[in-house]
Amino acid sequence: MYDIIIIGAGVTGCAVARFLSRYKAKVCVVERCEDVCCGTSKANSAIVHAGFDAEHGTLMAKMNLQGNLMMPQLAKDLDFAFIQNGSLVVCMSEDDLPRLQKLYENGVANGVEQLEIVDSKRLHELEPNVSSEAVAALWAPTGGIVCPFGYTIALAENANANGVEFKFNTEVKGLSRNENGWAVQTNNGILDTRYVVNAAGLYSDVFHNMVSAKKIHITPRRGDYCLLDRTTGDFVKHTIFQLPGKLGKGVLVSPTVHGNTIVGPTAIDIEDREGVNTTAAGLDDLISKAGTTVDGLPIRQVITSFAGLRAHEDHHEFVLGEVEDAPQFIDCAGIESPGLTSAPAIGVAISDLLRDLMGLEPNPDFIPTRKGILDPKTLSPEEYDELIRRDPTYAQVICRCETVTEGEIIDAIRRPLGAKSLDGVKRRTRAGMGRCQAGFCSPRVMEILARELGVDQSEITKSGGDSKLITGRLKDRI
Repeated sequence: MYDIIIIGAGVTGCAVARFLSRYKAKVCVVERCEDVCCGTSKANSAIVHAGFDAEHGTLMAKMNLQGNLMMPQLAKDLDFAFIQNGSLVVCMSEDDLPRLQKLYENGVANGVEQLEIVDSKRLHELEPNVSSEAVAALWAPTGGIVCPFGYTIALAENANANGVEFKFNTEVKGLSRNENGWAVQTNNGILDTRYVVNAAGLYSDVFHNMVSAKKIHITPRRGDYCLLDRTTGDFVKHTIFQLPGKLGKGVLVSPTVHGNTIVGPTAIDIEDREGVNTTAAGLDDLISKAGTTVDGLPIRQVITSFAGLRAHEDHHEFVLGEVEDAPQFIDCAGIESPGLTSAPAIGVAISDLLRDLMGLEPNPDFIPTRKGILDPKTLSPEEYDELIRRDPTYAQVICRCETVTEGEIIDAIRRPLGAKSLDGVKRRTRAGMGRCQAGFCSPRVMEILARELGVDQSEITKSGGDSKLITGRLKDRI
């Protein structure tokens, strides 16, 4: 019997879990995939929004601002990559200046500090590669960029270190009331709990509608992206937005915390909640739009393209709190952009709500900090030499593109909630994220995974489930 079950191990579910671990409660996160950060949280713009865009007075606006303000300290406490690089919303026409002014006023009303409308001269001083036709921009120094994988994994690991249980490959099939709260029916049996937190992303409306007569509706909104090689890392220093339209903030061009350039997303409403395939039309649209705000976009340096899905709720608003006609069922639904930024604030709000509803006491053993995987590239030569003397696996480079060592991969597998697949290793260490996109390092990573997990290489998957890479042995066929 659990006190609280959280459905979904994306950034929102993991944030709720981490902040709930400040209190004494038996908490479990159930996730249908083999790892955390396997849905919307792994495929997005990786932007920490300043908070000027969300409509004033909405939960989106409130949570965006609070999450933005929390991010610098949270990144320090949990040791994940975050850079406050600032953002620019570029205005391409004098006729659109009133819209830019309105965006500025909305941001000021939301409480965003240091906002400023800059003219063309100042804009090009900040970003020389912005289009020569740009006339002005909204400058938001408090905007930032983050590693969404490292961020989500950090929240999950810290929650786990503080006693939160995680059940992977556990898909929720149904929900029913019982005398204490809820029976959560999964593919691995029934789990009893007093409270349920619905952080199921694209499927959050499915679970809400199972228990409530007041229905909500989520539309999968696909966004296509291109990731450019690290040779383009200094093309822009800030996140470059277009003036937002009815489908969102437009196509952005931004540096990443790892030195790449990201371009995207498109905004295409689809029906398939698993439809993360890119299309030629989508990528062509993306590239043509991206080129409107910057000159000389080095699009030929693309090393990969991908698509992510946003959980767009019909009213374009976060759905948070206890469901009126389903007591002990807490919604975190419709968490689309700026959801990545808002997650810490949502985590605090939902954990404090549950504290008050359940009378939870503080956890006296709460550990507020966490150390990430050691990156030898951050060490001095003397420190690196000493590390290699202690552990020679840090001298063995496995991923040449990203210079990832065997020691880092072993750490990624052995640490709490460790990697169990190629993608799990990739998200934790960046092995396979470079220019060759795992073309060289995959066999060695598979060897290390098999050795560390005590399984045959034929059991190693790309991303869990049926995604095995070895389908047979040539020797057996001769």
